Amino acid sequence: MRTVKLSPEDNVVTAISPLEIGIDGASQLIPRGHKMALEPIAKGMPVRKYAQVIGYASEDIPSGAHVHSHNLEFRAVDASYEFATNLRPVTPAQQADSFAGYRRPSGRVGTRNHIAILTSVNCSATAARMIAQHFTPERLAEYPNVDGVTAFVHGTGCGMAGQGSEGFEALQRVMWGYARNPNVGGVLMAGLGCEMNQIDWLVEAYGLTPGPLFQSMNIQDVGGLRKTIELGIAKVEAMLPLVNQAKREPCPASELMVALQCGGSDAWSGVTANPAVGHACDLLVAQGGTGVLAETPEIYGAEHLLTARAKDQETGEKLVNLIRWWEDYTKRNNGSMDNNPSPGNKKGGLTTILEKSLGAAAKGGTTPLTGVYKYAEIVTKPGFVFMDSPGYDPASVTGQIASGCNLVCFTTGRGSAFGAKPSPSMKVATNSEMYARMTEDMDIDAGRILTGDASVEDVGKEIYQMWLRMASGDASKSEAQGLGDYEFVPWQIGAVM
Repeated sequence: MRTVKLSPEDNVVTAISPLEIGIDGASQLIPRGHKMALEPIAKGMPVRKYAQVIGYASEDIPSGAHVHSHNLEFRAVDASYEFATNLRPVTPAQQADSFAGYRRPSGRVGTRNHIAILTSVNCSATAARMIAQHFTPERLAEYPNVDGVTAFVHGTGCGMAGQGSEGFEALQRVMWGYARNPNVGGVLMAGLGCEMNQIDWLVEAYGLTPGPLFQSMNIQDVGGLRKTIELGIAKVEAMLPLVNQAKREPCPASELMVALQCGGSDAWSGVTANPAVGHACDLLVAQGGTGVLAETPEIYGAEHLLTARAKDQETGEKLVNLIRWWEDYTKRNNGSMDNNPSPGNKKGGLTTILEKSLGAAAKGGTTPLTGVYKYAEIVTKPGFVFMDSPGYDPASVTGQIASGCNLVCFTTGRGSAFGAKPSPSMKVATNSEMYARMTEDMDIDAGRILTGDASVEDVGKEIYQMWLRMASGDASKSEAQGLGDYEFVPWQIGAVM
């Protein structure tokens, strides 16, 4: 078998290995992962993969021809939506799984125990980084239950519209979400003092309570950069013994909230790794846990599959409204929803955003969609949920962690060196070739599904079991390499003034 057909309704197949096809007396090479026409496709007719339309022939395509950007065009989605028509009731797991986590006073459970230094504005970023850099592994050695002191800095916080604007509220949700993430045991907020994003406003708006494990300061009030760094170090030093008192204890798997993410996708993402993660998500939901899908532009063209799984029409319409917002957002910024597939995605065989989205949505498994949330909004309902975000991985994961995710699961086909703090990130390779090339970065090889050495369910169970181990303290490969300090990227919405 040198090709794979994903549905009887498809009129293309995907090459498992490079194919050399003779058409009209000429030889044509179809790269691995790319599509080949199963039958003649007339100009203007739909091209189907996953039993769904992924684009339209921009010219007559003969049987056996390579189908890609040169002869396949994108058209905007014009779908009619069904709501709650494909609901598969969740069967509770036969046994309750557990992990060793940190039970917080709020009742939520962390998988890590960080001290977070959060900045209200870019102007305090250097101070935050210098404070965090003081706490070397040697200085933290006497606090074995503290996973690190991490600065979460960003490039905004001022020169933006104030309260009531989308950008301002999104940034405040991110800051509040990181401060409340169960993987954070102590918080120090650092500001300049005159910025739009005032720390006092955040504390008041979100009901944060200052105390030994929640401290704040402004450079202007303290008296300059040096004094701020010294004061910040002293505040963190006072927190360390308190944060170190946290101990891991048995906690049910229902306390896990996993960010479902993909980046550097290829044609195999929707065939191997993403469906396997979807099965792991189903296993987690059966335990009462939560899987959070995001990247709204990367479900474009597949959202009708999710609305059919929405628990009710109101939930499904929230998702449709996000799609409409993104169509308007890209239009007024002179873009297109089809701008999303990157050059790497296309080299890996993905042609349109519709094709990419159909594969990306598979990470959400098969259970009902129980909630749809704003970017960085706290997730309150267990089960499979969706959070609005860009497709840009760091901005998307930042929102998911702010929403409460205590683990990150990241699939990749082209390869990725992504990591996240304070929530550890694992990587699932879509193909064995890339896994072997980047074995120091990849945790699981889902390419075995393609070779027949493992099923989607086999790899899904393997992923789920790693979630439990990782939640109990086992380091993923990206975490072991120290990734995660520079991946905090709040989504900047709106005008910069």
